[in-house]
Amino acid sequence: MKKYIFLSLFLLMTIATSLFGQTKVSGVILDKDNLPIPFANVAFKGSSEGIVSNEDGRFYLESPSTYTVLTVSSVGFNDREINLLQAVSYNLKVKLGETETLNEVVIFTGKTSKKDNPALDILRKIWERKRKNGLYQFDQYQMEKYEKVEFDMNTIDSAFMKNKLFKGMEFIFDHMDTSSVTGKTYLPIFINETLSEVYGNNKLKKVKEKLNANKNSGFSDNQQILSFVKDLYSDYDIYNNHLTFFDKSFTSPLSKTGIDVYNYILRDSAYIDKKWCYNIVFYPRRKNELTFKGDFWVNDTTYAIKKINMAVTRSANINWVKEIYIEQEFDVQNDSVFLLTRDYMMSDFALNKKEGSKGVYGKRTTLYDSHKFNIEKPAAFYKEEVNYIDNDVYNRSDEYWDENRFENLNKDEKGIYKMLDTLQTVKKFKNLYNLASILGSGYMQFGHFDYGPIFSTFGYNEVEGVRLRVGGRTYFGPNDAWRLQGYTAYGFDDNKFKYGLSGKWMIDKKKRIIISGGNRRDIEQIGASLTTTNDVLGRSFASSSLFSTGSNGKLTNINLTNVGIEMEPIKNLTFQTGFSYRTLEAASDSFSLDYYTDTANTVVENRVKQSEVNFQVEFTPNRKTIGYGVERSDVDSPFSRFYVNYSHGFKGLLGSDFQYDRLQLYYKQPIIIGPLGRSNVIVEAGKTFGTIPLGLMSVIPGNQTYFTIENTFSNLNFYEFVTDQYATVQWEHNFGGRLFSRIPFMRKLNWREIIGAKGVYGTISDANRAINASGLTYVAPESVYWEYSAGIGNIFKVFRIDFGWRGNYLNTPDAQKFTVKGSFGFYF
Repeated sequence: MKKYIFLSLFLLMTIATSLFGQTKVSGVILDKDNLPIPFANVAFKGSSEGIVSNEDGRFYLESPSTYTVLTVSSVGFNDREINLLQAVSYNLKVKLGETETLNEVVIFTGKTSKKDNPALDILRKIWERKRKNGLYQFDQYQMEKYEKVEFDMNTIDSAFMKNKLFKGMEFIFDHMDTSSVTGKTYLPIFINETLSEVYGNNKLKKVKEKLNANKNSGFSDNQQILSFVKDLYSDYDIYNNHLTFFDKSFTSPLSKTGIDVYNYILRDSAYIDKKWCYNIVFYPRRKNELTFKGDFWVNDTTYAIKKINMAVTRSANINWVKEIYIEQEFDVQNDSVFLLTRDYMMSDFALNKKEGSKGVYGKRTTLYDSHKFNIEKPAAFYKEEVNYIDNDVYNRSDEYWDENRFENLNKDEKGIYKMLDTLQTVKKFKNLYNLASILGSGYMQFGHFDYGPIFSTFGYNEVEGVRLRVGGRTYFGPNDAWRLQGYTAYGFDDNKFKYGLSGKWMIDKKKRIIISGGNRRDIEQIGASLTTTNDVLGRSFASSSLFSTGSNGKLTNINLTNVGIEMEPIKNLTFQTGFSYRTLEAASDSFSLDYYTDTANTVVENRVKQSEVNFQVEFTPNRKTIGYGVERSDVDSPFSRFYVNYSHGFKGLLGSDFQYDRLQLYYKQPIIIGPLGRSNVIVEAGKTFGTIPLGLMSVIPGNQTYFTIENTFSNLNFYEFVTDQYATVQWEHNFGGRLFSRIPFMRKLNWREIIGAKGVYGTISDANRAINASGLTYVAPESVYWEYSAGIGNIFKVFRIDFGWRGNYLNTPDAQKFTVKGSFGFYF
């Protein structure tokens, strides 16, 4: 009887193993001196499942199938097979012996030849055919798309779970799992799902995505989390020469410049889905560059990619991201059509890149199905909706999701929804969540009122002395159709209260027609920017910086009232018009805005009263936004900006003093230059037609703070140059560490090189000089003032320092010939 029971149990175990077989293996690959061998090939014998070890020789490989032999190989070393005695084998130490030829040891550095390399011959054929595969073969295409984005805390251990921080929230650890990519434990904390239809027209080069359903686990109102998620959505095509992730440009392993930065090895060939394919391994030639390691399978006739796996090397100069892992799978529709069906991307966000450091996984899985081709649609169909939101999309039933998901959620993913619902009832979690929101947004929420921005609470200038500010805004949610905000401030030296109040109301959601108005009475550094806006609560950093490099007493009392209306008839194209009335008066006895009111220069006025109407056009192609309310947040991705402002000043209207016309233009263009980094070019120009006093002139913005401020000149003082017509050009280039990575002793610092130059030309009319009674001698940069700079970014991952040199006008009184300025930021 016992024998039959034993046989039955053995049979059940055998069946279970065959049904639920799984093999997991991890370890490190070493040479004879116990030094790690980077970028070695690791694979299950007799399969197409493999991986490339990282630069520390470590690897993790997992398969749903059962394998008993692991093969390991590397250039310059003998291949080795490892027998796997159990399904889970962790922390293996695999030693490879060096290749011997004619009794002499031949040791390779790992770099492959650019000549007589069969892998490169295949790569060149991929370049020839890359636009002849997949969706590019058709004039029009459409497909269904399912996308799932998930965030997980990783490297969870017993000490972490016992932390007092999680007291009262221990139930969350019931949802832990193990990553199939890294082998680390993780805890799911967020999930976002979308179902949509994608339509493309290759002739028009247009793509439209129609959202059918969206669901996430409890953070739908948090702008920072949603912005971060959307930034993770960056589209990429592996056939492109460069792939952009987190605002960094990585060289694709399929790039035509790939042979300069990658080593390629033809490792294997096999049938995949009845198609004969070659397997090519790739890994970087140098450390610290923005490159990948991995392998791909490519068809032998169409030279279309069938499958690719790639991971960013840990030494790559990118902050807060320890790993980026990508998988793509392509389906064979017929002999020549290979279509992307699955796209998986995982990022490991961490404070440092040490092996055992804890962090957060950001995982995106995208599936495509139901492809249709050459179904023509009118060009108007591809026009983007400006501000359309269908609330039903966000309220689909569980039955709808169960029926329409491309793949079922696993037990842990299903548990996220329930866990987050429960977690948000825990007071301790609410407090932690609120703290993170405050640091991210700068506002503290009290019901439907937000206090802040908290970072503007303290300030200092020579007129007000220490300045305290309190303020807030209404906030019912990210899609509020109206918003009120205001503040009050007090200066301890001038003993005066200041205030500002504004409101906005979106009266048409589809075309984003917004009416606004407000009033502000405050002290301002009005010469801090050239291109003006209608933001009644806008305040420059120069007006109340805690520290400055010189006198910042040239401040102005401003009383500004305005009303306006704007609309966005086409996506990212905004029109705005408004009316404003303001009075300007010097805020201290050490500064004057006086002007003559008669031709004999005998009558002096010290206050400017001015009514003005303006018309503005702003075009921001490729800008991505979060939310559909009266205020939106920009996704942190580069976009161009073109802005035109025309203003007309009335004389006599509401006691207004001057009549004039002003035209201003602003253009900003980011330029990504592949692995060489990114440039930003800014051009500004403007002219005022008519006679105006100092308070209405175009002051070239100086920077007397210790911080780097965009659109200012670091080596200029306030009011050093005054113009009524001007043209400026600013250029800055960030190499992203490209140069420092070639210097051995600087490589590990991950610093980034920044260079820049700025120039301005301007003049002043005789009429404007004639009415000047301020005591300030007008100087215009008629000989083109210019300055240049060099900086180092990514110091301790958050700090940047810039050194600036003045190019000319060196003999100007109090000229800043050399400056050092810094800035803090969250840099990837």
